[in-house]
Amino acid sequence: MTAGLEPRPGGNARPAFYALAPGAWRDYVTLLHPPYTIWHLSYVAIGAALAPAIDFARLGATLGAFFLAMGIGAHALDELHGRPLATRIGAAVLAGIAVTSIAGAVAVGIVACFWISAWLAPFVAVGGFIAVAYNLELFGGRLHNAVWFALAWGAFPVLTAYFAQTETIRGATVAAAAFAVLLSLTQRRLSMPVRFVRRQVRSVSGSLELADGASEPVTATTLLQTPEAGLRLLCAATPLLAAALVLSRL
Repeated sequence: MTAGLEPRPGGNARPAFYALAPGAWRDYVTLLHPPYTIWHLSYVAIGAALAPAIDFARLGATLGAFFLAMGIGAHALDELHGRPLATRIGAAVLAGIAVTSIAGAVAVGIVACFWISAWLAPFVAVGGFIAVAYNLELFGGRLHNAVWFALAWGAFPVLTAYFAQTETIRGATVAAAAFAVLLSLTQRRLSMPVRFVRRQVRSVSGSLELADGASEPVTATTLLQTPEAGLRLLCAATPLLAAALVLSRL
């Protein structure tokens, strides 16, 4: 039995469960990877919530910088490098979005160095470097792997947000960063087969022969439903955890 993938208008499989129909403003929404962007911004909130007292101005600035660099800039570079979301946004527009947003994030970081602490400078430098190097797969793609993803998109937001609040790093922060690393590795482990099926597989054929002699067809849906269900649940659970931690500090 052969089954095609869930179609987008125009006949192509949707490259992600959150991808909208291609064209116009919908491409820009898809470009943001909304569920994943919110998920990883949650690490910023979690890091800040570990501080003895939350300075919400600092939290807002940190969230803004990560949204610009990671939510917009990094995703624009990712789309520019290989078109994984198959948007119709022009290459020049994507490059402009990436440069403007990452530069904006760095500018916020520079202001924070004068406002909060000069020791934020290494965080600003590392953040700007990672956004470019990871998504453009520089250095032969050596930084584009599961470990670097978990460190950059998981641990780094937690550590940066906590340092922006307290100007130090403590053991509890390292433990929270380790949590973010493991959760980010889980995200990648679930998303890799999903992306493979959605973006590279044209059709699926075969069946499962059960112990009682019955058979179940193998389809794109059966390959996608479990990992995507896990991703959807984690996309909802992580922001709720972050919100609960922040609200508990009010």
